[in-house]
Amino acid sequence: MTQWQDRKAVGDLHEQRVATALRARGWTVHPCGQGTYPPAVREALRRTRSALRQFPDLIAARGTDIVTIDAKDHMPSTTTSRYSISTTTINAGLHFTAIHAPTPLYYVFGDLKVLTPAEVLHYTDHALRHSSGAYHLVSTHRAHAFDNVFGPAVARAA
Repeated sequence: MTQWQDRKAVGDLHEQRVATALRARGWTVHPCGQGTYPPAVREALRRTRSALRQFPDLIAARGTDIVTIDAKDHMPSTTTSRYSISTTTINAGLHFTAIHAPTPLYYVFGDLKVLTPAEVLHYTDHALRHSSGAYHLVSTHRAHAFDNVFGPAVARAA
């Protein structure tokens, strides 16, 4: 198995976990983005710099509310208490939200904490940057609790 396939398998599990957590809060969830394309399209996208590579993983609705989710697992860092989000991902997220306003895009991390692309940019504008410049490093303390963004889990009658 390739490194990308390993990361994809972990990412798929995290997406399922996020989708399950959203459904428990009354959201209807559907996959979208690169993971829904046939293998040939995914392979072609992998070789481009297209923002379609960074398209959200999930779309969800509850009542008249609609949101998009980019599930980001393997975060936060176990040594720095920061999330590491690629500059490419942030730029694509900002572009996505500008085009698809007012539909929000949320990054949901492995610890089920939540940030938006604009928040990541805001919190890292004058903060410590990764030495390569390829990543934004955001303190985990800046993130919102999942329940505060998407509501508490709905109690189900037995």
